[in-house]
Amino acid sequence: MSVRAKKHLGQHFLTDENIARKIVDSLSQTGFGNVLEVGPGMGVLTKYLLEKEPEVYVAEIDQESVAYLKDHYPKLTGKHFTGDFLKMNIAEFFGDQVAVIGNFPYNISSQILFKIIDYYDQIPEMVGMFQKEVAERTAAVPRTKDYGILSVLVQALYDVEYLFTVHENVFNPPPKVKSGVIKLIRNPKEGLAGNEILFKQIVKAGFNQRRKKLSNALKTLMIPEALQNHPFLDKRAEELSVADFISFTNEWKNA
Repeated sequence: MSVRAKKHLGQHFLTDENIARKIVDSLSQTGFGNVLEVGPGMGVLTKYLLEKEPEVYVAEIDQESVAYLKDHYPKLTGKHFTGDFLKMNIAEFFGDQVAVIGNFPYNISSQILFKIIDYYDQIPEMVGMFQKEVAERTAAVPRTKDYGILSVLVQALYDVEYLFTVHENVFNPPPKVKSGVIKLIRNPKEGLAGNEILFKQIVKAGFNQRRKKLSNALKTLMIPEALQNHPFLDKRAEELSVADFISFTNEWKNA
């Protein structure tokens, strides 16, 4: 029995065992208790996770994959979330910390990263394979074309490391683009406590008009009078570091 890859679910099954083991080995062994694999398919990562992690859970929307996993991995009995990971209430499912790992569907890459952010307090680490372009955007640095909303919002909460690139020919069916594996380690979120909503508004407004200086891009947010001459307003969003955005948000909030 095998599982047929379904285009509408964005399924591309990894077939290279060495890469599968490399992805699993990238997950830190820091004793956070639980590991959730998203979209395990036929378990190419799962079997290596089960070798080293006592508490492995899986989230899978594809009923055919769920049946396959139940058949081949009895250790997962009672540890399935059958449904859409994006709708999963992680706090309800796990009472404790949980690391996340997966070969993620390309069609919901950004949404998965934003889901991780939403559960920042509960997810200390993530190792994931994404479309290479999304992986590069997540890890991008200021003054580069890839640096944008995703880069800043993720990096404000997690330290991001681009680990390695994966070729198309190690998947069935092969995708049309290369993949990239990244690792997120939760950081202390210093200086942002309580200002997350404003922070997101400033970051999104700034990058939505990334060719404009922030003085123009942020006009719709009604820049406080006390900040009208702030040096950051003469810059474009891509010129500000994550730390710059955080400090600017705090000044704005206190103005």
